[in-house]
Amino acid sequence: MMPLVATVFSESHLYAWVVLPVLIFLARICDVTLGTVRLIFVSRGFKYLAPLTGFFEVLIWILAIGQIMKNLSNPVCYLAYAGGFATGNYVGILIVERLSLGVVLIRVITQKGADSLLSRLRERDYGVTSVDGQGAEGPVQIIFTIVPRREVGAIVELIRAFNPRAFYSIEEVGFVEKGVFPLQRNWRETGLTRFLRPFRKGK
Repeated sequence: MMPLVATVFSESHLYAWVVLPVLIFLARICDVTLGTVRLIFVSRGFKYLAPLTGFFEVLIWILAIGQIMKNLSNPVCYLAYAGGFATGNYVGILIVERLSLGVVLIRVITQKGADSLLSRLRERDYGVTSVDGQGAEGPVQIIFTIVPRREVGAIVELIRAFNPRAFYSIEEVGFVEKGVFPLQRNWRETGLTRFLRPFRKGK
Protein backbone atom coordinates (compact mmCIF):
# COMPACT_ATOMS: atom_id res chain seq x y z
CA MET A 1 0.00 0.00 0.00
CA MET A 2 2.73 2.43 0.99
CA PRO A 3 4.70 1.93 -2.26
CA LEU A 4 1.50 2.65 -4.25
CA VAL A 5 0.85 5.85 -2.28
CA ALA A 6 4.46 6.91 -2.73
CA THR A 7 4.22 6.30 -6.50
CA VAL A 8 1.01 8.32 -6.85
CA PHE A 9 2.45 11.12 -4.72
CA SER A 10 5.63 11.16 -6.82
CA GLU A 11 3.70 11.19 -10.11
CA SER A 12 1.46 14.03 -8.93
CA HIS A 13 4.52 16.10 -8.05
CA LEU A 14 6.10 15.28 -11.39
CA TYR A 15 2.99 16.49 -13.20
CA ALA A 16 2.65 19.66 -11.10
CA TRP A 17 6.29 20.72 -11.23
CA VAL A 18 7.44 19.44 -14.62
CA VAL A 19 4.71 18.31 -17.01
CA LEU A 20 2.22 21.12 -16.34
CA PRO A 21 4.80 23.96 -16.61
CA VAL A 22 6.07 22.49 -19.88
CA LEU A 23 2.53 22.38 -21.26
CA ILE A 24 1.91 25.99 -20.17
CA PHE A 25 5.20 27.04 -21.74
CA LEU A 26 4.31 25.41 -25.07
CA ALA A 27 0.77 26.80 -24.99
CA ARG A 28 2.09 30.33 -24.49
CA ILE A 29 4.52 29.93 -27.36
CA CYS A 30 1.62 28.91 -29.59
CA ASP A 31 -0.81 31.66 -28.61
CA VAL A 32 1.74 34.49 -28.67
CA THR A 33 3.09 33.29 -32.01
CA LEU A 34 -0.45 33.25 -33.40
CA GLY A 35 -1.01 36.73 -31.96
CA THR A 36 2.08 38.08 -33.72
CA VAL A 37 1.06 36.51 -37.02
CA ARG A 38 -2.52 37.77 -36.56
CA LEU A 39 -1.31 41.37 -36.26
CA ILE A 40 0.52 40.98 -39.55
CA PHE A 41 -2.60 39.52 -41.15
CA VAL A 42 -4.61 42.53 -39.92
CA SER A 43 -2.08 45.05 -41.22
CA ARG A 44 -1.90 43.27 -44.60
CA GLY A 45 -5.68 43.08 -44.92
CA PHE A 46 -6.20 39.29 -44.71
CA LYS A 47 -9.73 39.73 -43.41
CA TYR A 48 -10.59 36.02 -43.27
CA LEU A 49 -7.39 34.62 -41.81
CA ALA A 50 -7.00 37.31 -39.12
CA PRO A 51 -10.17 36.38 -37.16
CA LEU A 52 -9.53 32.65 -37.66
CA THR A 53 -6.05 33.02 -36.22
CA GLY A 54 -7.44 35.14 -33.37
CA PHE A 55 -9.94 32.40 -32.49
CA PHE A 56 -7.23 29.80 -31.92
CA GLU A 57 -4.98 32.35 -30.22
CA VAL A 58 -7.58 33.15 -27.55
CA LEU A 59 -8.64 29.51 -27.19
CA ILE A 60 -5.09 28.42 -26.38
CA TRP A 61 -4.62 31.39 -24.04
CA ILE A 62 -7.76 30.49 -22.09
CA LEU A 63 -6.49 26.94 -21.61
CA ALA A 64 -3.12 28.22 -20.39
CA ILE A 65 -4.47 30.87 -18.02
CA GLY A 66 -7.00 28.36 -16.68
CA GLN A 67 -4.18 26.10 -15.55
CA ILE A 68 -2.39 29.06 -13.98
CA MET A 69 -5.50 29.95 -11.95
CA LYS A 70 -5.75 26.36 -10.73
CA ASN A 71 -2.12 26.33 -9.61
CA LEU A 72 -1.55 29.74 -8.07
CA SER A 73 0.81 28.28 -5.47
CA ASN A 74 3.15 26.87 -8.14
CA PRO A 75 5.86 29.42 -9.03
CA VAL A 76 7.23 27.21 -11.80
CA CYS A 77 3.98 27.72 -13.72
CA TYR A 78 4.53 31.50 -13.51
CA LEU A 79 8.02 31.14 -14.94
CA ALA A 80 6.73 28.85 -17.69
CA TYR A 81 3.99 31.34 -18.55
CA ALA A 82 6.42 34.26 -18.79
CA GLY A 83 9.04 32.21 -20.62
CA GLY A 84 6.48 31.02 -23.16
CA PHE A 85 5.37 34.61 -23.77
CA ALA A 86 8.95 35.76 -24.45
CA THR A 87 9.74 32.77 -26.67
CA GLY A 88 6.45 33.17 -28.54
CA ASN A 89 7.38 36.70 -29.57
CA TYR A 90 10.68 35.47 -30.96
CA VAL A 91 9.10 32.53 -32.81
CA GLY A 92 6.34 34.77 -34.18
CA ILE A 93 8.87 37.20 -35.63
CA LEU A 94 10.77 34.33 -37.27
CA ILE A 95 7.56 33.01 -38.86
CA VAL A 96 6.56 36.47 -40.12
CA GLU A 97 10.00 36.89 -41.68
CA ARG A 98 9.68 33.52 -43.38
CA LEU A 99 6.24 34.33 -44.75
CA SER A 100 7.50 37.61 -46.29
CA LEU A 101 3.98 38.95 -46.80
CA GLY A 102 3.16 42.19 -48.55
CA VAL A 103 5.12 44.69 -50.64
CA VAL A 104 7.65 47.38 -49.77
CA LEU A 105 8.92 50.60 -51.28
CA ILE A 106 12.67 50.79 -51.82
CA ARG A 107 14.11 54.29 -52.25
CA VAL A 108 17.70 54.72 -53.42
CA ILE A 109 19.55 58.06 -53.40
CA THR A 110 22.94 58.18 -55.07
CA GLN A 111 25.33 60.79 -56.42
CA LYS A 112 26.69 58.27 -58.89
CA GLY A 113 24.98 57.86 -62.25
CA ALA A 114 22.42 55.10 -61.81
CA ASP A 115 21.97 53.96 -65.41
CA SER A 116 23.53 50.56 -64.77
CA LEU A 117 21.36 49.95 -61.70
CA LEU A 118 18.23 51.01 -63.57
CA SER A 119 19.00 48.68 -66.46
CA ARG A 120 19.67 45.75 -64.11
CA LEU A 121 16.36 46.31 -62.32
CA ARG A 122 14.44 46.59 -65.57
CA GLU A 123 16.10 43.45 -66.91
CA ARG A 124 14.58 41.63 -63.95
CA ASP A 125 11.14 43.13 -64.70
CA TYR A 126 11.02 45.46 -61.72
CA GLY A 127 9.06 48.67 -62.17
CA VAL A 128 11.44 51.59 -61.58
CA THR A 129 10.97 55.35 -61.39
CA SER A 130 13.95 57.72 -61.25
CA VAL A 131 14.05 61.48 -60.71
CA ASP A 132 16.83 64.02 -60.36
CA GLY A 133 17.20 65.79 -57.06
CA GLN A 134 19.45 68.06 -55.05
CA GLY A 135 21.21 66.71 -51.97
CA ALA A 136 23.34 68.31 -49.30
CA GLU A 137 26.49 67.72 -51.35
CA GLY A 138 25.15 68.36 -54.84
CA PRO A 139 22.99 66.70 -57.50
CA VAL A 140 21.64 63.22 -56.78
CA GLN A 141 19.49 60.65 -58.52
CA ILE A 142 16.51 59.18 -56.67
CA ILE A 143 15.20 55.74 -57.61
CA PHE A 144 11.88 54.29 -56.49
CA THR A 145 10.71 50.73 -56.87
CA ILE A 146 7.93 48.71 -55.22
CA VAL A 147 8.68 45.01 -54.86
CA PRO A 148 7.35 41.96 -52.98
CA ARG A 149 8.94 41.71 -49.56
CA ARG A 150 10.50 38.37 -50.45
CA GLU A 151 12.51 40.14 -53.19
CA VAL A 152 14.14 42.71 -50.87
CA GLY A 153 17.33 40.71 -50.41
CA ALA A 154 17.95 40.47 -54.15
CA ILE A 155 17.35 44.21 -54.63
CA VAL A 156 19.68 45.15 -51.79
CA GLU A 157 22.41 42.98 -53.32
CA LEU A 158 22.02 44.83 -56.62
CA ILE A 159 22.22 48.20 -54.86
CA ARG A 160 25.37 47.25 -52.96
CA ALA A 161 26.99 45.84 -56.08
CA PHE A 162 26.18 49.08 -57.93
CA ASN A 163 27.36 51.42 -55.17
CA PRO A 164 28.25 50.15 -51.67
CA ARG A 165 27.92 53.72 -50.35
CA ALA A 166 24.48 54.40 -51.84
CA PHE A 167 21.80 55.53 -49.40
CA TYR A 168 18.62 53.47 -49.47
CA SER A 169 15.52 53.06 -47.32
CA ILE A 170 12.78 50.43 -47.20
CA GLU A 171 9.20 51.27 -46.22
CA GLU A 172 6.00 49.29 -45.76
CA VAL A 173 3.30 49.72 -48.43
CA GLY A 174 -0.28 49.10 -47.32
CA PHE A 175 -1.79 48.62 -50.77
CA VAL A 176 -0.65 48.82 -54.36
CA GLU A 177 -2.51 48.45 -57.65
CA LYS A 178 -1.33 48.29 -61.26
CA GLY A 179 2.37 48.89 -61.86
CA VAL A 180 5.12 46.63 -63.15
CA PHE A 181 6.16 43.62 -61.09
CA PRO A 182 8.39 40.62 -61.80
CA LEU A 183 6.79 37.30 -62.66
CA GLN A 184 5.95 35.12 -59.67
CA ARG A 185 8.91 33.00 -58.66
CA ASN A 186 6.96 29.89 -57.73
CA TRP A 187 10.04 28.00 -56.66
CA ARG A 188 10.58 30.58 -53.93
CA GLU A 189 7.03 30.61 -52.63
CA THR A 190 5.93 28.48 -49.74
CA GLY A 191 2.73 26.49 -49.85
CA LEU A 192 1.34 28.64 -47.06
CA THR A 193 2.00 31.85 -49.00
CA ARG A 194 0.13 30.50 -52.01
CA PHE A 195 -2.71 29.50 -49.68
CA LEU A 196 -2.91 33.00 -48.24
CA ARG A 197 -3.02 34.92 -51.52
CA PRO A 198 -6.69 34.28 -52.46
CA PHE A 199 -7.78 35.92 -49.22
CA ARG A 200 -5.92 39.17 -49.91
CA LYS A 201 -8.14 42.21 -49.48
CA GLY A 202 -8.80 44.29 -52.57
CA LYS A 203 -9.84 47.93 -52.91
